[in-house]
Amino acid sequence: MLTGSKVGLRARHEDDIPILRAELFNDVVNASRAEAGPWRPVGPGSKDPRLVVDDKEQGHVPFSVVELEGGTLVGSANLWGIDTHNRYAHIGLGLLPSSRGKGYGTDVVAVLCHYGFVVRGLHRLQIETLADNTAMLRSAERNGFVREGVLRSSAWVMGEFLDEVLLGLLAQDWKQDSQVTD
Repeated sequence: MLTGSKVGLRARHEDDIPILRAELFNDVVNASRAEAGPWRPVGPGSKDPRLVVDDKEQGHVPFSVVELEGGTLVGSANLWGIDTHNRYAHIGLGLLPSSRGKGYGTDVVAVLCHYGFVVRGLHRLQIETLADNTAMLRSAERNGFVREGVLRSSAWVMGEFLDEVLLGLLAQDWKQDSQVTD
């Protein structure tokens, strides 16, 4: 498990899936804001690729996020779109509603940076988020990400087009958090 100051990123457990499905992916508004496509209901027995880990898939590394104190599941995080030739990837995360506003997002981003830059040897990490997602913007910027641009009206979310902000961080600009460990 990779650990930060507040959270750990570990392998997805089978018993994480019903919690993540119920609290993250069945929330129509938040799931619509987080996904690149439209929300759709997913049944309990579904092999939903957002939740089920495919060990053969090299371009996507999913984690379950747990509190260090007590081990409670607090969300999901991943590196996706991993490009081993150009050495970059995208960061994604989702926290359960009861776990938001506690500083976990900033810690998750720090641990994902450690994983991407130290463990995977990547050169660049990127985040795309809705322009009104202040929590994600703050988490990214606290970890050194720089706003590189705005994709105007690029996301169709619940009946309207919203802007997305593109943030990037290069390995050479990253300031490693001393509290992140393998």
